[in-house]
Amino acid sequence: MDKNPRSLSQTFRHYLVNPLALGYLGVVLAVCVWVTIDAVSASSSGDASFAGLWAVLATAPTSMLFLAAGPVGLIGIPIGAIVQATALGALYRSITERRARPTDVGVSNA
Repeated sequence: MDKNPRSLSQTFRHYLVNPLALGYLGVVLAVCVWVTIDAVSASSSGDASFAGLWAVLATAPTSMLFLAAGPVGLIGIPIGAIVQATALGALYRSITERRARPTDVGVSNA
């Protein structure tokens, strides 16, 4: 059992405030800005673009669960970004906390 129970908001902050998760969210934000700019420029020219697919792919596989919902399925992009960033943050915390823990290499309990 965990010694320090955390609230849901503290857990999210613990996993989302690290370089890996914030970097991923920055990349997703940049892709979404690019998609928006492309959509505005493509709508004025009347030409269709598949740029929106990059936002879905950047947040896959979670965002792909919402694709069947049609235009409402765009909510899957921010949900996918948060889920993926939380998973990356948990991985980052796991690796950094494992390195920070002292190891008992060579100690015998005999």
